[in-house]
Amino acid sequence: MGLKMQKIKKIAPIIISLIIALVLPIFVKNNYYVTLLDQALVNIIAVIGLNFITGLTGQVNLGMAGIFAAGSYTSALLTTKLGVNCWLGLIASIIVGIIIGYVLGYPSLRIKGIYLTLTTIGFGEIMRLLLTNMVNITGGTQGVLGIPSLSLFGFELNTPRRMYFFLVAVVCLMAWIAIRIVKGRWGREFKAVLNDDTALASVGIDISKVKLNSFILCSVFTCVAGSFYAHLMGYIDPSDYTFDMSTRFLMMLMLGGIGSVPGSIIGGSIITILPEILRFLKEYYWLVFSVIILIIILVLPYGLVSIKDLPFVRKLFGLNKNSLGESNE
Repeated sequence: MGLKMQKIKKIAPIIISLIIALVLPIFVKNNYYVTLLDQALVNIIAVIGLNFITGLTGQVNLGMAGIFAAGSYTSALLTTKLGVNCWLGLIASIIVGIIIGYVLGYPSLRIKGIYLTLTTIGFGEIMRLLLTNMVNITGGTQGVLGIPSLSLFGFELNTPRRMYFFLVAVVCLMAWIAIRIVKGRWGREFKAVLNDDTALASVGIDISKVKLNSFILCSVFTCVAGSFYAHLMGYIDPSDYTFDMSTRFLMMLMLGGIGSVPGSIIGGSIITILPEILRFLKEYYWLVFSVIILIIILVLPYGLVSIKDLPFVRKLFGLNKNSLGESNE
């Protein structure tokens, strides 16, 4: 009976969160706020990807904006200029993500730390400059207009609410895949690279392959998110994909909980939505937002996902240390 109760306590937060996500559009009437929720879901997919490389292997990737842009522009250009089906555009974005994973992954085999971080920053800036200056292909600063909405079995996802329910399903699928990877062999290898890559090599595991796999997973998830972002917004331009975007993704990961898939979901949601909730404070909203984030980080250095480990929370809900699983699951 005790084991059954532990399982119920473990899945209860997932079920409650899913129910809240499904009924939320009923109470949110304004399409602008529904679109904001859509953007939060897109960001969650990207942060789940970032978790593979930064959360699990400990390699800071500040080129997320460039990867996100690659996914967005691949799908947008194929569908608007060549008339390609949206889903083929998504597949093309995934292929681009694999290629980028190799391009960014190979430097990680020789360099690490701040030097690798600078490499990823350079990639993001190179992508932004290429998108800005390749006017004949990308439209330059004017961006790409008229990106078609997604269509699923003939059903047009051409409203924020329709896109919302689709993205909820996608996030659930991507989170499930990520959790399976984290709990599987690849996840254990990623964590081993973070803890002691020399010991990992001593038992015959190819560190190069492990690092490349983490970069590829990060790039694929981020390119998928970028593709959905393009079809959600209908218009993109290079000004969206700045270094600030990369730092926001990292902030989402840190706030939610580094190494945690649920933490990625929490962080992606809060960092996207909270600034808009605070807009009523006008010119002070960003200051208040920054103070709130700072307080959360000071109180919960391991992210919001670790709130369940606070003594009063465990006592309130009758949780033991393993009731909800480890933070990186």
